[in-house]
Amino acid sequence: MRKVSLEMVFNHPITQRYLRRSGIAHAVKVAEYAYTFAKEANVDPDLATKAALLHDIGHYKWYRNGEWDFELYKENDIHAIKGANRAHKLLIRIGEDPRNAKQIALAILLHTDSYLPEGQLHLSPLQKVVALADEADEEPSGHHHYKTIDDNSALARIRLLDQRIDRDRDQTAGSA
Repeated sequence: MRKVSLEMVFNHPITQRYLRRSGIAHAVKVAEYAYTFAKEANVDPDLATKAALLHDIGHYKWYRNGEWDFELYKENDIHAIKGANRAHKLLIRIGEDPRNAKQIALAILLHTDSYLPEGQLHLSPLQKVVALADEADEEPSGHHHYKTIDDNSALARIRLLDQRIDRDRDQTAGSA
């Protein structure tokens, strides 16, 4: 049994605050993609779904003249850096294994290269899964951040992911 479930992460007030800023529907969908991609890539789905759920908690809303400005965001945003820091602090605070918290934070840090100088990154399998999951739900001009979902549906989908992760762990333990 995992000490920190995805539901615990999702329900935390810090998570809720920042997911409401960056889009709960997007975060939940990316977590679902991450689960699928993690299974295909033989990556721990627990780490992948947590990183995917939290991947955008570092977002700041870039406005100009009272309107969202996607170009201003693209030029100035460092949400992955802020998000990795917030996620690590949150995960440690709620009891996540420190090694797991670090892996999750690094996957968040590297889920996008939009803020990095040109160059080639060598991503770990977990980092690749989270980046692919985010890309799978992206829409032009950041519109994926404005999709909506009601709180009960989001929580139900998070609970379903937790059940799948726990079932996978039980099956792995049973076959060992």
